[in-house]
Amino acid sequence: MKFIHLFALLMMLVCCTSCGQNQTNGPLDKIKSIKANYSDAQLKEADTSQVPMSMVRNVRQDRNGNILIASYLGVFRYDIHLPDRQGASFTNLTNKISSPRFSSFWDVLEDRKGNLWFATKDSGVYFYNAQYLPDEQESLRHFTTKDGLASNTALHIYEDRTGNIWFGTQGGASRYDGNSFRTFTTEDGLPNNDINTILEDKAGKLWFGSRGDLSVYDGKTFTILKNKDGKTFSNVWGITEDRKGNIWFGATIIEDKRGDTLFVSQGLWRYDGSIFTKVSQKGANAIIEDKNGNIWTTGADEPPRLGQVWSLSRYDQKSLYDKNPSVTEIKSQTGMLLGILEDVKGNIWFGSGGGVHRYDGKTIKDFRREERNN
Repeated sequence: MKFIHLFALLMMLVCCTSCGQNQTNGPLDKIKSIKANYSDAQLKEADTSQVPMSMVRNVRQDRNGNILIASYLGVFRYDIHLPDRQGASFTNLTNKISSPRFSSFWDVLEDRKGNLWFATKDSGVYFYNAQYLPDEQESLRHFTTKDGLASNTALHIYEDRTGNIWFGTQGGASRYDGNSFRTFTTEDGLPNNDINTILEDKAGKLWFGSRGDLSVYDGKTFTILKNKDGKTFSNVWGITEDRKGNIWFGATIIEDKRGDTLFVSQGLWRYDGSIFTKVSQKGANAIIEDKNGNIWTTGADEPPRLGQVWSLSRYDQKSLYDKNPSVTEIKSQTGMLLGILEDVKGNIWFGSGGGVHRYDGKTIKDFRREERNN
């Protein structure tokens, strides 16, 4: 099935790129983000709120099972061991860095050493050393293009099996080894510099999802992946590897172009190492496999358009490899549904344009709504 689709940028492109290695001193700077597109009333609410009140792009988990939430107006930690009492379980991790008025956080990661990384839309990356208290400046380092980061628009953070920290940016993929950055761009064979997501598979190969192409890197060469018709996968935001070693990803394929109009199809795909199988027409902005082997996605039901419907969906493990796998829509709405996480208790967390939500298998808890009602 074909859909008419004119690609729209989600943000301003940042054109600063850097190749090769650069030594870093990581000086402490204040965030210089452009003011978020929120009203004064919303910003005032965010200043005093105990829970995320803005768009949540990504949801992660730390070594203690606590939930890390990257929202435009701050990064929060939810203590999974405390009760839900008017936001008492939440801690704002970035209010010492910046006022919510000037924050725009897209991702958060706790590395294997217990350090925290914060990625921002236009202010580079922040590193928080867990050995120090939050109010000690020595605990915080700020990395930008001046230090070797490919772009100050950093949208994704990933730690590989050797402990390197990767950043998907709008200027390429930057790898930080603890001392310096090495950036990969189109000059190194990367097919597109606008990187949305990164994954290392069981074989040690790195997958890069971008707004342009899906590619895999074997340590020497980047290979662009194509379907059986020779068409490339674009606009890849969500990607994961299941317990069987299959790669799942959401993507669009440009089927035809007539003048300035692009005819595209979108969907959820599975790759077994040799064959690409289109599992669903639904988009997949984020993808996870839960402990029972079910695949969860968030994404638009059709290629991007005004008023589109987004869904949180679960693909049943028992029928994943059937021609028409069983899929259950847990939540549908007009408006974005974003990052997904399964916590240690089996709850599913997901982000949206209005905060963070938790699904316990029966009901969905909207933390922002409850905060406002209290």
